[in-house]
Amino acid sequence: MEWRPWLTRWSDEWVRSADTEPDPEVVRTRWLGFAPAGEQAIAEAEARIGLRLPPSYREFLLTTDGWRDAGIFVWRMRDTSDIGWLRDLEPFWDDDWAELCEDDRQEGTCLSRGLLISREADAGILYLDPGDVDDSGEWAAYSLFSWRAEPPERFPSFTALMEDLYAEFHQMRKPEGETRDSWDAKVEQARLDALAGDAVGADAVLAEAEEFGLERATVLRAQLQLFLDRSSGHSLGRLPFPDFVPEGFLADPLFTEEFLPLLFAQHAESSIPDRNSQLQFAMNGNNPDLHLLVAEYQARLHRGERCMTYGNPEFDALVRDAVDEHGADPDALWRNIDAAFAHWRPRTPDHIAPVALLADPAVAAALTPERRQNLLSRPRGDRR
Repeated sequence: MEWRPWLTRWSDEWVRSADTEPDPEVVRTRWLGFAPAGEQAIAEAEARIGLRLPPSYREFLLTTDGWRDAGIFVWRMRDTSDIGWLRDLEPFWDDDWAELCEDDRQEGTCLSRGLLISREADAGILYLDPGDVDDSGEWAAYSLFSWRAEPPERFPSFTALMEDLYAEFHQMRKPEGETRDSWDAKVEQARLDALAGDAVGADAVLAEAEEFGLERATVLRAQLQLFLDRSSGHSLGRLPFPDFVPEGFLADPLFTEEFLPLLFAQHAESSIPDRNSQLQFAMNGNNPDLHLLVAEYQARLHRGERCMTYGNPEFDALVRDAVDEHGADPDALWRNIDAAFAHWRPRTPDHIAPVALLADPAVAAALTPERRQNLLSRPRGDRR
């Protein structure tokens, strides 16, 4: 990591996207950090704790002795003058959270041996673990926030922790600039890669883009995950709905013609007592547009109307004929869908997988996990 250029970009993005009046010094310098620590200050800190600091954290301190606003929930990080052992500075964390850490009776837990590097945070801490060191000398790094009610989150190094905090900042603030433009380009390339048949590679890129808060990445990835999931049937565990509804998405054919029929199919098969389906959960919210969509869809079902299509007209006709003729024979149905898939085309620019197929119980049963992944592995649609 070349800390200075990256931290400079982070600082500039933070100043431009601040939703409160920034520190005048930060605005003037466009720098969330401080002056670099000298080798002597670092050596004194290492002498005080009795260990040499890990390489990435050491280089960070040589770039800035402390840091403001790491992510969204850490307001100030410690510097060489006050880093110290968690058990000495804030021992209550080990008392309250130690049972959630992997325990090593000889060396204690990641908390009891942790080096505290955060100073001010929203009911949370950042710390390094000298008992978990890789071949390059990097210590594992952790973040822990009580309001998350989750075990400490582990990162392989201080650098990885800072990268996660930077992604969190982007996810929450969505600052314009070089980073955002770069991720927009990567998401577009992932869309093209997915249509070219590289679903696994595209999914990996989109997963990282999601960490930076790119809503388009979530829309694209939800489609891939429904097919990459090893379970069969109408698994909607990978569909981030209703918590995630981007502006305008409810009017998009990708939702109305692909995801909405799938939500109804999952609701019809939901058999877990005392637990709402995703559709029921969504209807409990205050979203008039969604309520209207669902009511209209239900009315069409009650009137016996055709409520869904499998895709573009040519593909839809071929699949419909296959279901009518081979609906009771999963293998025969698959052979016909297999042949018809060359005619599948996206409904919208962000449509990259035939989600509507999974809304039909007969088709979903014919599409084993291997067959679903087979479909995604093929070049398809308009890949411009």
